[in-house]
Amino acid sequence: MNSVQGSIHSVETFGTLDGPGVRYVLFLQGCSLRCRYCHNPDTWSMQGKSTTDSKTVVEEILSYRSFIKKGGVTISGGEPLKQPDFALDIIKRCKAEHLHTALDTAGSVPLALSKPVIDEADLLLLDIKSLDNQMCFSLTGMGNENTLSTLEYCEQIGKPVWLRHVLVPGWTLDKTKLETLAAYLTKFTCIQLVELLPYHSMGQYKWEQLNLNYTLKNVEEPTEKELAMAYEIFEKQGLKVLMSGIAQDNRKSKVG
Repeated sequence: MNSVQGSIHSVETFGTLDGPGVRYVLFLQGCSLRCRYCHNPDTWSMQGKSTTDSKTVVEEILSYRSFIKKGGVTISGGEPLKQPDFALDIIKRCKAEHLHTALDTAGSVPLALSKPVIDEADLLLLDIKSLDNQMCFSLTGMGNENTLSTLEYCEQIGKPVWLRHVLVPGWTLDKTKLETLAAYLTKFTCIQLVELLPYHSMGQYKWEQLNLNYTLKNVEEPTEKELAMAYEIFEKQGLKVLMSGIAQDNRKSKVG
């Protein structure tokens, strides 16, 4: 099997928030979205980053096999589907070693590019930024068509999905919008879990370091009452809900 070149932002060797069990989480470089609340804007560009290859990456992953054998490997980003061949080869190599694989994506890449990777992964962690296409564009710089097509495709092929949604006060943390989203999700049998991720601004300093304008600087973190409201909306629809203490975009670390 020929190794594939790719670019990595960082890794987390003992991740517990990106799929079942203890996981080796690989954050790939590159993203088409420009989420207003992104906590790693340094993942956006592919320029000036060092490269490695899939064989070397998986050899490193296997050195942690004893710790992740009941968990697995999660390919995250940035947007890992910006490097589909690299992500696919890592997943194939991990599966050959009998490791569970998860793909953490916003589904922003067209299915023509993402299907092979989705087909190969054991689990998709899919982030819907907003069901409202206009709001999604305002929040991220892109609409939600590719994301929703990704979810529809997972339903067609029976691919297990953990659905993620960031709760941003004044934006997505809105009763009517959450009720609409929860109702929409009930038709998907592929969704095993809905993970609600409370917004906070821990990564604002990175925007400042990169001379970027952080437009949510005046947005306060959700209150406990607001989070309870959001949780109940999804729970009432019969969805299995997890309320994460820290949003996914907030906790991508640099380990190694």
